[in-house]
Amino acid sequence: MSSAATWYFTKTLHLFTTTTLRRQTFLRLSRHLSTAPTTSRPNIVKILEERGLLESLTSETLKSTCSDLTNPPLRVYCGFDPTAESLHLGNLLGLIVLSWFLRCGHRVVALIGGATGRVGDPSGKSTERPELDLLALEKNIEGIACTVSRILGRCSGGSSENFVILNNYDWWKDVRLLDFLKDVGRFARVGIMVSKESVKKRLGSEQGMSFTEFTYQLLQGYDFVHLYREEGVNVQIGGSDQWGNITAGTDLIRRILRVEDVAYGLTFPLLLKSDGTKFGKSEEGAVWLSPSFLSPYKFYQYLYSVPDADVVRFLKILTFLSMDEIDDLEKEIGRPGYVPNTAQRRLAEEVTRFVHGQDGLDEALRATEALRPGAQTKLDSTMIEGIAKDVPSYLLPYDQVLNLAVIDLCVSSGLIESKSAVRRLVKQGGLYLNNVKVDNEAKKIEVDDIVDGKLLLLSSGKKNKMVVRLSS
Repeated sequence: MSSAATWYFTKTLHLFTTTTLRRQTFLRLSRHLSTAPTTSRPNIVKILEERGLLESLTSETLKSTCSDLTNPPLRVYCGFDPTAESLHLGNLLGLIVLSWFLRCGHRVVALIGGATGRVGDPSGKSTERPELDLLALEKNIEGIACTVSRILGRCSGGSSENFVILNNYDWWKDVRLLDFLKDVGRFARVGIMVSKESVKKRLGSEQGMSFTEFTYQLLQGYDFVHLYREEGVNVQIGGSDQWGNITAGTDLIRRILRVEDVAYGLTFPLLLKSDGTKFGKSEEGAVWLSPSFLSPYKFYQYLYSVPDADVVRFLKILTFLSMDEIDDLEKEIGRPGYVPNTAQRRLAEEVTRFVHGQDGLDEALRATEALRPGAQTKLDSTMIEGIAKDVPSYLLPYDQVLNLAVIDLCVSSGLIESKSAVRRLVKQGGLYLNNVKVDNEAKKIEVDDIVDGKLLLLSSGKKNKMVVRLSS
């Protein structure tokens, strides 16, 4: 076994514990909860509905079940297929909704699809996903487990008793095909499977659908059966594109276990902008949740750039601010004297703190202030290096930069396309060197301009920046 796999099996919270230990953990929780003092339990369904986080329910019974104190807390799971080493902003709603369940006193499971990730979910896809090699899959599982553990760990106050991370390869690795067909396949109805939206779209396309992908809904459906039977999980959540897979699970539970209205599905809307496009895609690609893929500064900046048309809705679905506070922010937007981007700043702060913690938010705020043109913060090389991976950079010999006209440096570095454009920018007051406004076209680079003798920061307006590195 590789060292990465060894770390994964031994260090990630509850990720690969045995079925017996997992069942004992849940039974322990049940006994503890049954003797806990009776207090009011917030109605999680109503909260999600109020905030725009509820798309569909498989049964209206869930609305009363979730707040009935005669019932034990719900046990809820959300699945994450390891298609990349990091989750992205599109996956964030799953973690947000799981966190709301935690806040309302329920228990949650994050399920990583170590088995189903080898098949690939066809939902929302026009072509079959490329097959992942096992080493890449293992690395993806490890990365996602770390992100989920970090975020849910903070939401649960550092206690791992309120959530568990599982991998469905744990039970699928021992399932034999003939046994599966006998124990599960005979309960599946092909007509229902074909009628699923994700299947109908693919069957009508030129590419069609492989049998492998066709079975995905059955595999995910059986995950719900397994989790219900072995772990007492009775709610599955997912994006609206997961409706077919979720109902496959509730249907199998009803048919195989012969029980009615005991397992529920809940979907939330996909994370879309007001124009219908996906929120979570930047010009460079996906907005990743892992700091090793995207810095907290860059993550913060993406959220800070949300347009006014979307910011209130995103405050409701991506933060835990009270609805009263969000309403106040919405009212402020339309009032005279409103400071632009106040709501966006609050959105960026709240979501960055949720994903990256207070330390990540502090890092993002320091970098944001340091890179603000006209800021009084004195730049040093450590500060510039900290954001260099998020902005373009250009390498030049030290002796070629010293005494070089700033206008020429802007053009040669690629920050601005022509000298005439640089001159116009200087006249408009939009060119900055190390956050200090350049107000003289004849300005040349001096020794004191070079930060710690090795770096320069050029800014064209507020957003376009260039780090110039100097070689000896």
